[in-house]
Amino acid sequence: QVQLVESGGGLVQAGGSLRLSCVASGFTFSTYSMGWFRQAPGKEREFVAAISWTGDTTYYADSAKGRFAISRDNAKNTMYLQMNKLKPEDTALYYCATTLIATMKGGYWGQGTQVTVSS
Repeated sequence: QVQLVESGGGLVQAGGSLRLSCVASGFTFSTYSMGWFRQAPGKEREFVAAISWTGDTTYYADSAKGRFAISRDNAKNTMYLQMNKLKPEDTALYYCATTLIATMKGGYWGQGTQVTVSS
């Protein structure tokens, strides 16, 4: 069955960095566009970044531009999100998902990894 497992979250001070990973199984990872989404307490889940199935094209929410970098390694069935210059408002549960680029909507979802940024 489809599985997406996120890791790499944690507690970090403002200005710090984290690298999230998402390991996929149960489907042909290399043929799917993928994305990262996040949900903060009391807020709706929002798009963060996405990457085409080849890895050639990336997309970012305005809040992520210039600070976050999405990448993937199809040989390892893994996607990454490098997050730099973290802010307290980045605190959220971060999810990876297969993503339809035309709509930036997720299809299959992981369980999420918590990122907490202290001020």
